[in-house]
Amino acid sequence: MNLGVRELVARFVDLRVLVIGDAILDSYLDGTAARLCREAPVPIVDVAARRDAPGGAANTAANARALGASVTLLSVTGDDGEAALLRDTLEALGVATATVRPVPGRRTLAKTRVLASGHMMLRFDHGDGAKVDGGTERRLVSVLEDEFPRADAVIVSDYGYGLVTPGVVEALTRLQAASPRILLVDARDLLRYRGLAITAVKPNFEEAIGLIGPRALAPARDRGEALAPHAGRLLDMIGSQIAAVTLDTDGALVVERARAAYRTYAKPARNARAAGAGDTFAAAFALALAAGAHTPAAAEIASSAAAIVVAQDGTSVCRPGELVEHFGPGQKCLAGPDEAAARIAYHRQQGRRVVFTNGCFDIIHRGHITYLNRAKALGDLLVVGLNSDESVRRLKGEGRPINSLEDRIQVLGALSCIDHIVPFDGDTPAALIAAIRPDVFVKGGDYTRETLPEAPLVESLGGSVHLLPLVDDRSTTGIIERVRSSAPRMLQAGR
Repeated sequence: MNLGVRELVARFVDLRVLVIGDAILDSYLDGTAARLCREAPVPIVDVAARRDAPGGAANTAANARALGASVTLLSVTGDDGEAALLRDTLEALGVATATVRPVPGRRTLAKTRVLASGHMMLRFDHGDGAKVDGGTERRLVSVLEDEFPRADAVIVSDYGYGLVTPGVVEALTRLQAASPRILLVDARDLLRYRGLAITAVKPNFEEAIGLIGPRALAPARDRGEALAPHAGRLLDMIGSQIAAVTLDTDGALVVERARAAYRTYAKPARNARAAGAGDTFAAAFALALAAGAHTPAAAEIASSAAAIVVAQDGTSVCRPGELVEHFGPGQKCLAGPDEAAARIAYHRQQGRRVVFTNGCFDIIHRGHITYLNRAKALGDLLVVGLNSDESVRRLKGEGRPINSLEDRIQVLGALSCIDHIVPFDGDTPAALIAAIRPDVFVKGGDYTRETLPEAPLVESLGGSVHLLPLVDDRSTTGIIERVRSSAPRMLQAGR
């Protein structure tokens, strides 16, 4: 990653974000159900607590604010009790409501969930989803014209409830053409935004296959793998530079023009009460792009933010400290062959296919990220053997590594495709291979089966060797040489 996660997240506080879309009140009525109703064979829920939270575009705005950005939410509500509750929840989270306009006669969008002992019994929705009237549309466009030039990032959160009218889309198109911003669109009907010069869109899997057609998907191990071959077509249909397709429990597939697809992997979470993770993903992804992250780093930040809120009850927000802490290597880094063998044995008992690769990974670049994503796709668990500092010096010479072992662990640990990292001191990872007994051993295409000293050991243990093609013009040595060759010119220019 060009910048560390901590540095990127620290930049959020300097950003201004404009969120446009349908604001919803999410309410949770929680109690117990110990008896049946006499009028009908349904449980009676004795409500003990109520919690209200911003939902929809309001949740996107709340998450952007919680992550540190200054936020303007452009939306409408009714002039009713639900509108007052929604305003209270937004203001409690630091989101100003001056540009959330009440419309007389309109009912505020609300989704109320009834839970008994933590289990959802039912959800009832109410509110107006009709297109806003002409006067309201003109007021929305006027505020949009004032706020758009001040924003570093603009997020459209269109749930299809009538706020983002053709007139609003036309105004967005004109403003983006005149002064482009990081523009992320999260909408049920993405084709409405085809001519908008979009930076990124965030469909879920169902929305993505609705565009490309389910018959186009070939059988695959998971949804991301099935969707990846259609990435270019998806971008062409929508007219976006980037598409981040969220796959709920399977993570996300992020595709961009002229780049290999990038995959993030979600940690399993058993929380049936979680809601709004897609809003969190959209907010964090847009902020990371606006802060200068390249696309894979933004995807990892957004996926981690979504994972944090999924682990919480109901509709919630992610905060900077939680996000930075989530990227610590934690349990990913294993001390050596013995700990690795014990941990991998557990995974193998669960029926997981183990992939192993190794390297110095001194300066992480796009070639590394593409390689590691492809390696992960060959199994269920990716283990990376990482050369120690002394091992790197023996292999690469004095002056290497550029980054210490601890720094390299931190960077690799931030990639969700990697499940475990195991440092080793030898010139080869033979001891690790013997302990882990990988199902697949992966190396780059600069090797052949005959020149790979570990190949006989892997195969004797029942594994297979898989060689992956390298990304053109991407190598750590090449990067270092370019830096060294440009240094004299940079010094000369600075005189």
